[in-house]
Amino acid sequence: MADNRNATSVEAAVSAAILGQTQAVRLPLQCRGAAGFTLVELLVSMGVLVLLVFLATQLINSATTVAILGNKRMDADSEARQVLDRMAIDVAQMVKRTDVDYYVKVANQQRQQNDQIAFYSAVPGYYPSSGAQSPVSLVAYRVNSNQTSPSYNKMERLGKGLVWNGCSTTDTPVVFLPFLISNTWPYATNQNPDPNLPSAYEVIGPDILRFEYYYLLTNGALADAPCLDAQNCSRLNAQEVAAIVVDIAVIDPRSKVLLRDDQLAALNVNSTGTNNNFLIDWSQDKNRPGILLNAWQNKLHSIIRSQSTTFPRPAVAGIRVYERYFYLNK
Repeated sequence: MADNRNATSVEAAVSAAILGQTQAVRLPLQCRGAAGFTLVELLVSMGVLVLLVFLATQLINSATTVAILGNKRMDADSEARQVLDRMAIDVAQMVKRTDVDYYVKVANQQRQQNDQIAFYSAVPGYYPSSGAQSPVSLVAYRVNSNQTSPSYNKMERLGKGLVWNGCSTTDTPVVFLPFLISNTWPYATNQNPDPNLPSAYEVIGPDILRFEYYYLLTNGALADAPCLDAQNCSRLNAQEVAAIVVDIAVIDPRSKVLLRDDQLAALNVNSTGTNNNFLIDWSQDKNRPGILLNAWQNKLHSIIRSQSTTFPRPAVAGIRVYERYFYLNK
């Protein structure tokens, strides 16, 4: 009887062990099946991933746009600074005498487009091969308005070194009145010079499309005549002009490729028959500092906000305007 009970106890223990082993094997398999992702969880995860990728793309695009705009601004600022600094040197060394000529605009003779200026300055220039070099050069600035020129709609500078009188029979610098710059050196002031004569101009601002200037007089007034008496002013009086105020408009190279030459000409009022006057000339109603610059900026902003297709708005947004005072040393 005792043996039978022992055998029964052993069989029960073995059965229990086998049953426990079976449960130990089956339970992990059942738990593994319960831990899988459902279709809803997969869709939510994919949605979150797509949203993160979209946000990252938008962030990269915004950073790229900011970088491009910053580079455009730096390109325009750099070119404007170089041109205005060069002009400051030329004006600071201007020959200020009553017996020499200046090619400047005077009252009632203002160019209804880009301005032009020429004067004598004590800066080095390109000297002829013959003759003794003098310390004086003929300096001029303009935005080329000749449609047949490769420099069309670009700012140019002339720096012609002069020789002493009597040193050359072909390059005689007759600089004293009544000799005029426009007669002695017509290529300095003529927008359409003789094609058989070499041009003395060189491009200094390839992206400058507008050049306008006026005068700060010694009495503190702003004027388009370089004299205190505007009615009897036919030439610059350096004793009555405190400074020449210059305004320029620059378009960065990336924006410039979006505009044709005729569109650039229309912006600077250079195109034939155009009366739109987009970047206007200085006038007496703008006789406070910064008024002309503000008028240019407002006009450009109005073009950007308008729905007109005459000018691509991204190109117009690349135009920046600058103003500087060049004081005449007494």
